[in-house]
Amino acid sequence: MSIDGLQPEHDARRAPATYDRILKHIEGHNVTVHCTVTRQPARRPGYLEEFVTYWSARDTVSKILVSLHTPQVGEISDERLTVADRQRAIDDLLSLRARFSKLKMSKAMIKMFATPPASPAECVFSRLTTCLSADLQTGITPCQFGGAPDCADCGCAASAGFSAIGAYRWPA
Repeated sequence: MSIDGLQPEHDARRAPATYDRILKHIEGHNVTVHCTVTRQPARRPGYLEEFVTYWSARDTVSKILVSLHTPQVGEISDERLTVADRQRAIDDLLSLRARFSKLKMSKAMIKMFATPPASPAECVFSRLTTCLSADLQTGITPCQFGGAPDCADCGCAASAGFSAIGAYRWPA
């Protein structure tokens, strides 16, 4: 389930899909919560900790994943993370993963946010998956973001996770 941050941010972006409705509909289920961090929450000190604390306390949540906003090439927007925003988010996630067992992101995965693949051709996730639109017929390329994703600023949790697996080397 994709959540756009804490209740005020989510409700502003996803109306009428409000937090209250989400909380009602996840009762009795076991869900994974996913949040994509944009510049606004990234700049608020303690935001990621508040988010992870809130969702970790819910019995219906088994796993929390976080992505960083992936812009399109040439995108100039209030959502695009700066280099400092990205590093702060990485540092926060590295700290939080040690304290919150529901944040299911390895150190290697989180660190991959600092060195995203240069292109879809270098992205393990993009190379291994086929993405389809809602009609289940139309392909989305070059990856799940479609269009012209700015891979140098990729913050996709799936890409980071697959890259961490791809970079792992067994001890000799």
